[in-house]
Amino acid sequence: MTLGLPFIIFVILLALTFDFTNGMHDAANSISTIVSTRVLSPRLAVIWAAFFNFIAFLVFGTTVASTIGKGMIDVNTVTPTVIFAGLVGAISWNLITWYFGLPSSSSHALIGGYAGAAIAKSGIGVIIVGGWYKTLIFIALAPALGLVLGFCLRIAVSWLIYLNKQSPRAVDRWSRMLQLVSAAAYSLGHGGNDAQKTMGITTSLLFAGGLISEFKIPLWVVLTAHAAIAMGTLSGGWRIVKTMGQKITKLRPVDGVCAESSSAASIFLATYLGVPVSTTHVITGAISGVGSANRLSAVRWGVTTRIVWAWIFTIPAAAAIGGMIYLLTRLFLPA
Repeated sequence: MTLGLPFIIFVILLALTFDFTNGMHDAANSISTIVSTRVLSPRLAVIWAAFFNFIAFLVFGTTVASTIGKGMIDVNTVTPTVIFAGLVGAISWNLITWYFGLPSSSSHALIGGYAGAAIAKSGIGVIIVGGWYKTLIFIALAPALGLVLGFCLRIAVSWLIYLNKQSPRAVDRWSRMLQLVSAAAYSLGHGGNDAQKTMGITTSLLFAGGLISEFKIPLWVVLTAHAAIAMGTLSGGWRIVKTMGQKITKLRPVDGVCAESSSAASIFLATYLGVPVSTTHVITGAISGVGSANRLSAVRWGVTTRIVWAWIFTIPAAAAIGGMIYLLTRLFLPA
């Protein structure tokens, strides 16, 4: 029994569905600060974020897509069934954490689901160990970098405000304008890094299905991945918006500028290095850093700890689901 083009098309649509849930799940990352500071209404905020999610392909290349597609799993052992099971594992974990309002990483859910399904098929040897180093390092480094940059930027801005003797009204006025820019930069980074993960998976599927002879990402894959994540962002993710924008710490427009700017810088760096970083990790760390700069007790560390536990469990949980889905699927489909 062999799987034909209809199944491959179905899995491509499933990959785009994951991309959509990624945008829906991570919409909170892009708009939580700008909504909680009331610079934009929720409806305008998601339109603003979705636009920059989509046009990110004009700015970034496909280095992250290559890492996901051929740098972490031996692509020669991958089949359409493996990718199908990995995507179901990732989508399942995304929906579970969305339901409970936890800003876990869609990126790490995809990596975990894909790896779990591949291991279930071919064993642990399918893992390309060298390709996992940067990703695993950035699981810890990304939120730490966001936290440190957010803290330092907020301190620097506070000194500038003090030295220039600016009134609270003046600070509020210019920070509201700047937050439009910082939110756009963050959404650009979010789209540039996260959409590439779906590009990598889709291109692996095309390669595994024999539709392309080398791992080269077609333009239509780039455009559809960005369109799907933008549409997901448009749908919102209001449960997680509440967690990110209100439960970690109270934010003002100037805080939002610092959090989004430091997050954007971190994500741009990771994308340049080809690392599939978690945009969720970065913005959560940045919000915590900004809150700490204002006052250490301003951060609700209990909420932050709960979020961190969701991060820790994401890769193994998605891997377990992906592996189980593969074992169930192979009863009905070829391996």
